[in-house]
Amino acid sequence: MDGLECSEIDRSELERTLRIDSEFYSKSAIKVSDMLQSRSHDLLTTFVNVSDGNHMGISDYFIDEGVPYYRGQDAGAFFIENSNPICIDEKTFELPVMKRSHLKKGDVILSIVGTIGSLSLVYSDKSATCSCKLAILRPKEGKNAELLATFLRGKYGQAQITRFTRGAVQKGLILEDMDQLVVPVFGDGIVEAIRNAIQSAYQIQEKANNCYREAQRTLVNSVGSISVPAESVSVRNISTSFYTTGRLDAEYYQPKYDALFTALSTIKTKKLGGAHGIVNIEKSIEPGSGVYVEDGIPFVRVSDVSKFEISEPEVKLRNDILPNPEVLFPQKDTILLSKDGSVGIAYKTESTMPVITSGALLHLTVRNKAEVLPDYLTLVLNSPIVQLQAERDSNGAIIQHWKPSEIENVIIPVLDMDIQKEIATKVQESFALRKQSKQLLEYAKQAVEMAIEQGEDVALVWLKDKIPVEV
Repeated sequence: MDGLECSEIDRSELERTLRIDSEFYSKSAIKVSDMLQSRSHDLLTTFVNVSDGNHMGISDYFIDEGVPYYRGQDAGAFFIENSNPICIDEKTFELPVMKRSHLKKGDVILSIVGTIGSLSLVYSDKSATCSCKLAILRPKEGKNAELLATFLRGKYGQAQITRFTRGAVQKGLILEDMDQLVVPVFGDGIVEAIRNAIQSAYQIQEKANNCYREAQRTLVNSVGSISVPAESVSVRNISTSFYTTGRLDAEYYQPKYDALFTALSTIKTKKLGGAHGIVNIEKSIEPGSGVYVEDGIPFVRVSDVSKFEISEPEVKLRNDILPNPEVLFPQKDTILLSKDGSVGIAYKTESTMPVITSGALLHLTVRNKAEVLPDYLTLVLNSPIVQLQAERDSNGAIIQHWKPSEIENVIIPVLDMDIQKEIATKVQESFALRKQSKQLLEYAKQAVEMAIEQGEDVALVWLKDKIPVEV
């Protein structure tokens, strides 16, 4: 019958996998398997030692600064150091029960619950650990971590991970299935070229991070340090609390917020929105899952947005959701600001984006660029200056919510234009370097796939032309 496909499977395969679902034996899955089996390869478990992260209940030990504790949602960036994890203290990190999950440089950490298949490479010697929702793939002696991470992030690695994912409601990738994944075995030439590409990408990424930190330091030095008191107790009477703000929650009146506004009172400031504010604020839409399709307009949600990039959205919307859906597309220099969930994330678009954003993302447009530069404003929005205000204002026991009326009243320092330009230049340089690093990682992934499909010699010649001589 038209539209149907059939695959013939040996009984021995069923006995090994215990899988009888038809998707497991789809033609596309078998095609990937056949391609990998046709060339030199090893089982993943001959390449790495496999374990998972910490199983100890640890939420009571989370702190703002300390040893990084990576969770499933932190995996995704090629280098795990570019994520923004929660932390635990050194004492908890050194507990005997935690030692099995201590990470080492060269580990590949793979999400096996939730967003399955997201993975990152550990590229630092600094202390770090992770949760049991991440598998730890530790390359054996002589095996190349850069190649492993690049392969698993590519189409052949991801296809295998998708194939061996189990579960109907709560999907997961179990460690016992790792011995069925295969990894291509390459010659020294392509292995070394991939390693050089990844190392170059990391070095460029570090330059980008340094540029961004310089921009942050310039902002801090210009605004002045915000001295956060050690105490967390503030005594207020009803007239200076509830009657003024309408808030009775103790968090709202912590001394650290007083310290912030005291520092801001010494410099020129302006409200973010409102009639005389810096930006116009527009809301997007929340269409609901009823209009989700496999192929349509990309739908950007808060989970897709970081201060450095917008990830490729998994969700698409019907093209006819609106008569003119392009009216909702973020334009050049639009700042997307999250108000729900992970509140206070700001990202500036470099050009018009043919996407529709979730209603949880506000669109901010600077009214007068002669007064406030968009790149400068975006950095401020992502800085402690605004993050503290978001922390104070947002509420919600389960999902944090930052009201648009509160966002309008956010206080923004308006520095001299020369300083704004200095900050904006550093931010732009950082983003340009970040883009260069990301492109190099993409080249490495393409080279691995090319080596599988066309041969190592072809891939090697192609990739060497893409790697910068000096970084």
